[in-house]
Amino acid sequence: MTAFEHELAAWGPDSPCFQGTDAPVSLAEAQAYCRKIALGHYENFPVVSWALPRELRPHFYHIYAFCRWADDLGDEIEDADQSLNLLAWWRSQLVKCYQSIQNAAEDAQPSSTSCLHPVFIALAPTIVKYDLPQSAFDDLIQAFEQDQRISEYQTFAELLSYCQRSANPVGRLVLHLCESVTEETLAWSDSICTGLQLANFWQDVARDFAIGRIYLPREDCEQFGYTREQIERNEFNESFQKLMAFEVQRARQYLLEGVPLIAQLPGRLQVDIDLFIRGGLKILDHIERQQFNVWKQRPQVTRFEFGIMLCQSLMRRITGRNR
Repeated sequence: MTAFEHELAAWGPDSPCFQGTDAPVSLAEAQAYCRKIALGHYENFPVVSWALPRELRPHFYHIYAFCRWADDLGDEIEDADQSLNLLAWWRSQLVKCYQSIQNAAEDAQPSSTSCLHPVFIALAPTIVKYDLPQSAFDDLIQAFEQDQRISEYQTFAELLSYCQRSANPVGRLVLHLCESVTEETLAWSDSICTGLQLANFWQDVARDFAIGRIYLPREDCEQFGYTREQIERNEFNESFQKLMAFEVQRARQYLLEGVPLIAQLPGRLQVDIDLFIRGGLKILDHIERQQFNVWKQRPQVTRFEFGIMLCQSLMRRITGRNR
């Protein structure tokens, strides 16, 4: 039984909590649960959360826990139909969460969280405090559902559409937490999130292919003469090298176009966004340094490199160079 299967047994739709045999989870217990998920899953989160303003950390944990659960419902369930059913349940929890908030605001009926997952119990006050849009959470669920139905992309436009649901909503939610939502900041955030998603795709070409997913658009492969048969053989050649150089440069451009967002954010949040951008760029640099051969080796940012980037981001913040 995997770690997530244990989680699903404890907190999934068939768990004692949802069968009415366990007592409802308190808000404090739900918040502690989200914090445990956030700090236990994302390898860089403890470092990044240190740079976050203390009052925002719990809210980041709640959003991260939502994303983590949705991601696991999409990736950790082997049967696609079962995954889709569980994602539909997750969406029903989202709808119930927002409905309970609306009912409480209108005093239409007593608000009850007894049938809500701990993530949504913790998330509800964050939604209210920062006016988080339901559409952003729903877009993320749609992206995980899309992963169950689509494993290859014909055009870059199709891949970009996927990024708009799988990555961009996270940045938009962060802007709401920062209370920095404008037309400009949304555009910069979308550019950063898309660039990060693309960097992750090109970092994980081999890993994704091993689980049956190809994010390299077919039109790009055809442009550089790299065939499906060569993908299946994990073949590294000049065509693949040129293809990856093209994709890396495109991802880099998205990240760089989002850099102006840093100066628009308050305080230490500049450090976090700067770190995310620099981390994405560092992955792309590693791909380039290994001559774009991501079939042979998965490029990674080391802890030492991350520490250097953190120091550099802090210095940029202290000296005002972000502005």
